[in-house]
Amino acid sequence: MPPDRPRLVATDLDGTFLRSDGSVSDRSAAVWNALPQHGIETVIVTARPPRWLHALEHLVGPRGVVLCGNGAFVYEVAARRIVESHGFERGSLLGIMDDLRAVVPGIAFAVEAADGPVVGPGWPDDGDIHRVGGADLADGTVGKLLALAPALPTDEFLVTVAQTVGVRGHLAYSGAAGLAEVNPPGVTKAAALAAWCGELGIAAGQVWAFGDMPNDLPMLRWAGHSFAVVNAHPDVLREADVTCASNDDDGVARVLEPLLTGRSHGDRPPRRARTRGDE
Repeated sequence: MPPDRPRLVATDLDGTFLRSDGSVSDRSAAVWNALPQHGIETVIVTARPPRWLHALEHLVGPRGVVLCGNGAFVYEVAARRIVESHGFERGSLLGIMDDLRAVVPGIAFAVEAADGPVVGPGWPDDGDIHRVGGADLADGTVGKLLALAPALPTDEFLVTVAQTVGVRGHLAYSGAAGLAEVNPPGVTKAAALAAWCGELGIAAGQVWAFGDMPNDLPMLRWAGHSFAVVNAHPDVLREADVTCASNDDDGVARVLEPLLTGRSHGDRPPRRARTRGDE
């Protein structure tokens, strides 16, 4: 069983805390916003870029920060300000893109940079996002490379990207078909969460974390206790300590509500012991 009370709760957004239509229920919002009043820190850890967080400002805890871009950025939502970023070395990023073009014909790229998103040739129309050609994608502090190959089966594409990138980046998959997300080496949700908790003096064993996709696995492995929503990817369901109700059934809120009433945690016990560690 997990400890009766965590010092910090971390959650992914899409597929975990948010409903499938991208909304957040009143129940989930109320529980999440009440946790700090009961002495429990909260933090959102998401693959979303900063610009996709503004409508969810009401969920950001008292410290006003979201760990986003799979850990590439620490973002103050209300201030619309990136306070910390972790980017690729320019030459390495250019090399990764060149190597992927050689093995995946027709591949398209975009990047999430500290000063905003940039997309390259062949990327689907995405409103008024700045388009450039070739090497300019590597300008600035690039926290995440997005690679798209919708003509290939997603699993095959991800294997190809992982083999091609190697140790030059960390491959993450958050559920979009044909899309690979590559962060700089060492940049994961786990690394971002560990650094944030370190600043607060909170140990891994005092953290509960919720997720649904493989990009959440580093965070779930690092946290003292991990929860997978029942709609999670099979790899996440296998590794999480506890399975809770789905994102559409307020799974995160159902786990956390007892913390607000003084009742003990009621989810089923862990299914296996795990070795803690960052990826």
